[in-house]
Amino acid sequence: MPPAEQTADSRGPRTRQAPRPGPAELVLVRHGESVGNVADRDARSRGAGRLTLEARDADVELSEVGADQAAAVGRHLADLAQDARPTVVLSSPYRRAADTARAALEGADLDLPLLLDERLRERDLGAFDGLTGAGIREEFPEEAARRQRTGKLYYRPPGGESWCDVALRVRSVLDTVRMEHDGARLWVFTHQAVIMAFRFVLEQLSEQRLLEIDRDTPLPNCSLTTYRRDDDGLLRLVAFADTTAVEQAAPPVTREDRHAGRADEPHHVAS
Repeated sequence: MPPAEQTADSRGPRTRQAPRPGPAELVLVRHGESVGNVADRDARSRGAGRLTLEARDADVELSEVGADQAAAVGRHLADLAQDARPTVVLSSPYRRAADTARAALEGADLDLPLLLDERLRERDLGAFDGLTGAGIREEFPEEAARRQRTGKLYYRPPGGESWCDVALRVRSVLDTVRMEHDGARLWVFTHQAVIMAFRFVLEQLSEQRLLEIDRDTPLPNCSLTTYRRDDDGLLRLVAFADTTAVEQAAPPVTREDRHAGRADEPHHVAS
């Protein structure tokens, strides 16, 4: 528990808790477009049940567009004032996220270690990995019905994770960074479901509000979601799904279709 300070008013002394520790700024960066994103988009356009993709989820690479988007984040970092640049950088160990982080650091000529943390990995879809919604309904009709009944937040696919499972990982990450990176400008390179879990935890969103945001604002590749610590030590949202870094450069802004992977379908290796 943080130390308390004694204050006084007309009713006498009272106790005020000191601000809790934590990063001064937290920037969440979704990885650049991956070959999984491209394969997912192609499979959906053809009405296919399975993605044409051989790599395991952890090894999915950036597409050419995704590499350009990652370089754009690097140029954005290079243009920041010295006192606005990150002092600590964490990343999911999955290749598409770690490669985005490395490209950004290299592009900004930032001499910082890249700290990989497995708790930032993509949500595990278990038996659904590599399937589109059509494929899930065809191969696992009972599970598709169960998910519809349970809801996206709480449903856990066979051998996989629910969004709540991801949120537990995020809570663990936040406990660590509050202790180890107090006052830091912390940048985290990760995945769509993980960023939404950060919002769920940090803003104490309801299930309904979380799913509304997920449905209405598909998270673009290499977008930035920024929090800053207030006087009470709480991280407050100041920007969500900001695509300024990519828009100022040549690469196109990419995201899932508004209804792809939402409502009745989970995200796949594309996320």
